[in-house]
Amino acid sequence: MDAEERIAALEAKVAELVEMVATRDAQVAELEALLEESRRSGKRQAAPFSKGEPNAEPTRPGRKKGELHGRHGHRRAPLEPDRFLDAPLPECCPDCGEGVDFERWAEQFQTELPECRPVITRFRVGVGRCRGCRRRVQGRHPEQTSDALGAAGSQIGPRAMAWAAWLHYGLGLSFGKCSTVLGGLGINVTAGAICSSSTSTSTALVPTHQAIKAHVASSPAVTMDETGWRIGGIGVWLWVAATGDATIYDVARGRGFDQATGLVPAGYTGTIVRDGWVVYNSYTNASHQSCLAHILRRCHEMITDQPAWTRHTPVQVKDLLLEALDARDLDPQARADAVADIGERLDLLCEAGHPHDANRRLLKHLRHERAALFTFEHPPVWRTPRLGGCHVNQEVPWWTALEVPA
Repeated sequence: MDAEERIAALEAKVAELVEMVATRDAQVAELEALLEESRRSGKRQAAPFSKGEPNAEPTRPGRKKGELHGRHGHRRAPLEPDRFLDAPLPECCPDCGEGVDFERWAEQFQTELPECRPVITRFRVGVGRCRGCRRRVQGRHPEQTSDALGAAGSQIGPRAMAWAAWLHYGLGLSFGKCSTVLGGLGINVTAGAICSSSTSTSTALVPTHQAIKAHVASSPAVTMDETGWRIGGIGVWLWVAATGDATIYDVARGRGFDQATGLVPAGYTGTIVRDGWVVYNSYTNASHQSCLAHILRRCHEMITDQPAWTRHTPVQVKDLLLEALDARDLDPQARADAVADIGERLDLLCEAGHPHDANRRLLKHLRHERAALFTFEHPPVWRTPRLGGCHVNQEVPWWTALEVPA
């Protein structure tokens, strides 16, 4: 074979290999997209009733037959029974009628609900008239929930209506089914009454909601996030803002800054712990701390999913972030030196060349979040709030009361 034939054969082989590599690259990209979609769908468990398309061939419910039907569960015995009853031996054998010799006592436990009977309270309400202004005056007991008398004088108590609200909003029962459940417990109430009570309860909770909102807005640090939600099958967003002692959330139609300020005001001056969603950058008066838990989970997924030759970058990022978290236990000067060294190594890592797309995207995110990665290492000092009626005169950094979200 002369040189020209050999070159032609090699060129054909190269073209074949190039085509094979392109085909495999396309397959890898498709599989990576499916894996990412599967991972994202697994993180959308907050959206109720979102289970994807129905299975065309669903499996039969219940345990499987045979030896692989699952583990056997056993109910644990209660530690402190409320009653003690004996089940003595019968005087004779129920089969042959002969006498029975006692061998031992065995134990069995039974957990049961008490007999459900509604408690009806009759209030004798004093009614009178002021001697001065002649206006009508009426007494009220602390357990009363309303001042209504006459035709509206028979009402349902707050505990029963709270159960109805939990059945509806917590378990998803309709108002009609809630009425049926309470009726089975001896409390006759219409679906309309439960609906009206739920509406009035939500209105009554507005001051509490506003107080929690004001408390969150005055906290030195707040963690914010948003996730997918559904209203009547339509995709919306569940926004949440949490501090060490309060949580407030809102279901909104959008994912913008207007929806974020519905929980935390635009002029917030504390520290916001958040992921990399660009909307949070609009809090220009606040300090920012990028959620390291998000980045560490991302590194872990990359180390698990990517080829071996690309894992060095996420491993380095993970080690640097864990080293920064460990530096919180150092004294201030040592912590500052450690953070400066970690920042220099992270900057060098971001400036180096990285041939893999996922690694480049990770480092691009780190460059974007660079100013917010190590805010917890340089915390402002704040005075603890009034707890239980007494002020704690102890100066502590905000991050000692703030855990990185899991």
